[in-house]
Amino acid sequence: MTDTERRHDGTRDGGMTERATLLWVHGGGWRARSTEDGSTLARHGLRVVPASYRFVAEARWPAQLDDVRAAARAARDAANGRLLLVGGDSAGAMLALHLALRGVDRPDDVAGALAYWAPVDPLAADWRRLRRDDDPWAGLLGHRPAAGDPATVDATVATHVGNRVPVLLVHGTADASVPATQSTDLAGALLAAGHPVHAWLTHGGHSLDLDRPDVRAATAAFLDTVLPRARR
Repeated sequence: MTDTERRHDGTRDGGMTERATLLWVHGGGWRARSTEDGSTLARHGLRVVPASYRFVAEARWPAQLDDVRAAARAARDAANGRLLLVGGDSAGAMLALHLALRGVDRPDDVAGALAYWAPVDPLAADWRRLRRDDDPWAGLLGHRPAAGDPATVDATVATHVGNRVPVLLVHGTADASVPATQSTDLAGALLAAGHPVHAWLTHGGHSLDLDRPDVRAATAAFLDTVLPRARR
């Protein structure tokens, strides 16, 4: 959606009211930019705002979280009172989850998180088997993840559950880059901590089409639980 498609009354061409602002955090293993920009999600009545962050060649964790927090503040300031959602794909989804679970300036200032095929646990056994020769977490942290290591603990998403923000998790069961158990295990931790969770495990691998009918329907169902319905 371009700026010319937006109208001053908060609607887009076609009469759909913008329901919320979505800060979109791109994937790419924390070391590059994936091609997915989240723009398809504007069809759900969202104003999609991209976030940038430093790659691991420039800075280590938690610099990336600091960067998306700054982007979230700017998006919130420009949102004209609309709710703020955060979302992302792959490594960007991990950052979006941190932002939602830890908050921007308060623990409860994000309305929901949309996380597509997110890596969330660097110590999971199947992750370590799959990525033993190319572990992007090692680049993010500046060393290999290890139990009890403070940076590893801080970067693990489940460390920060508990603020009860609603979360959508979507994952392909044949994902050869990020095991689907990363999402299923996180779903259990979120539910145990009182979070409303929508989890959609589906066919396909990494980087599914966000506009694929089943993914689109899962996204729409989640949004309808956390946002006012769009007026047409």
